[in-house]
Amino acid sequence: MMKLIKKIIKTMLYRPRLGKLGADSYVLLPREIKNAHLIEIGNDCHIGKSLVMEPITSHGKQKFTPRISVGNNVYIGRYCQIFCVDAITIENGCVLSEYIYMSDSAHGFAPDAGFIMEQDLESKGPIHIGKNTFIGYGVSIMPGISLGKNCVVGINSVVTRSFPDFSMIAGSPAKLIKTYCEERKDWIRVQR
Repeated sequence: MMKLIKKIIKTMLYRPRLGKLGADSYVLLPREIKNAHLIEIGNDCHIGKSLVMEPITSHGKQKFTPRISVGNNVYIGRYCQIFCVDAITIENGCVLSEYIYMSDSAHGFAPDAGFIMEQDLESKGPIHIGKNTFIGYGVSIMPGISLGKNCVVGINSVVTRSFPDFSMIAGSPAKLIKTYCEERKDWIRVQR
């Protein structure tokens, strides 16, 4: 009986009011989640403490219709920051290590257009992370990026372009370093 009571209390503490929060999923405290009704999280997801997640609905006079969708069996480590004005999709089975930054938009930064934080947000398109992708510690994912399924992103990489399924990438900016060969069941170094 005590186990059941503990589970109920833990569930209430760690379940923010999201558009959807699947079974056995939780978001640890502390956290900063805005516009939670625009976020859907699947089943069996673990989201670490100090998460900042915000679908941005307005900025100045701009209005947006954003969505954040997290699949099933996803792990998001501590101190991750996820922002969108369009859409961010993280498919099933993904692992996002700690200190990940992901945004589908950026402020304008024209020198003659005033204070940067007040300039319009610009989106270069949604972000899509394919199933079973691993994103290493300290990675930044820039706007408009699509990573295929089963990708691996090395620590501290800055992903500025999209990559297909079974890509291993690293660097700043991230470059393709290996691809997975299903026939050989091994990662093969890309010839430069």
